[in-house]
Amino acid sequence: MGQRFSYGGQAVIEGVMMRGRTNLAVAVRRSDGIVLHEEKLRPWAQRYPILGVPFIRGSVALIESLAMGVRALSFSASQFAEEEEAELTTKDMVMTIGFAVLLTVGLFIALPAYVVRLVQAHISSNVLLNIVEGLIKIGFFLLYILGISAMEDIRRVFEYHGAEHKAINCYEAGEPLTVENVAKYTTVHRRCGTNFLLIVFFTSIFLFSFFGRPPFLQRVLLHIALLPAVAGIAYELIRLAGRPKRPWRVEVIIAPGLLLQMLTTREPDAEQIEVAIKALQVVVEKDQDKLAAALGSQCHAVH
Repeated sequence: MGQRFSYGGQAVIEGVMMRGRTNLAVAVRRSDGIVLHEEKLRPWAQRYPILGVPFIRGSVALIESLAMGVRALSFSASQFAEEEEAELTTKDMVMTIGFAVLLTVGLFIALPAYVVRLVQAHISSNVLLNIVEGLIKIGFFLLYILGISAMEDIRRVFEYHGAEHKAINCYEAGEPLTVENVAKYTTVHRRCGTNFLLIVFFTSIFLFSFFGRPPFLQRVLLHIALLPAVAGIAYELIRLAGRPKRPWRVEVIIAPGLLLQMLTTREPDAEQIEVAIKALQVVVEKDQDKLAAALGSQCHAVH
């Protein structure tokens, strides 16, 4: 508990989700003020230590984050729905996650593999072929981001994304979490999921270079099979990127992701920053309370 925790979060509909050591908090701004939702957390790695081993924990963290993100989005959406029971059921969440997985596989694995199939006869080098495939994936990703950013609701989400980063940057700098302090900080953060996705693309280029040029279906299946390894490597690089002292090679690897955040974040207003602060304060205070209780128990045991 004495080790400084790396807080993270996610933008949701008119709000922000923040994750701490022990709790998750979602703050959403409605017309009548800010509403809060809290959940206690017990990460899988705490229950099953093997899941916390480096290069395994990346895939586990990705699945956990996806599940938490869907629950947070469900809560935020329910605040603006007419029905009283508007939160997603377990079945709805499974279907939502399933659709997201299918979209990811189709857009960023199957479609690039199909394009590579059309051009591979003109490229003799396997390494160059995989670089081309990686660039195609990144191109599709950029087009996807640019496409959704034209939607007003998504622009609002990107503003809350910026507020989330600003609040965490302010906290990590050791300044009090006030609107004025948070507003001074950048909307860019090294541990952002945008960085993670780009590192995933770059890592997949490297790993897949060892498999030659298999036929289309085998190519798609190999990419899917390699996802846990790719996620594991990308996660460890993101952890390195968040450290105060980082190897220069890590700086080079994460630089494109930092630039891409100019598309996935926007400057928030004061009310959006206030929402991000509220969510972060809740999880920080919960963690501090638990730490104080643990220290109190230790002192009592000593006496």
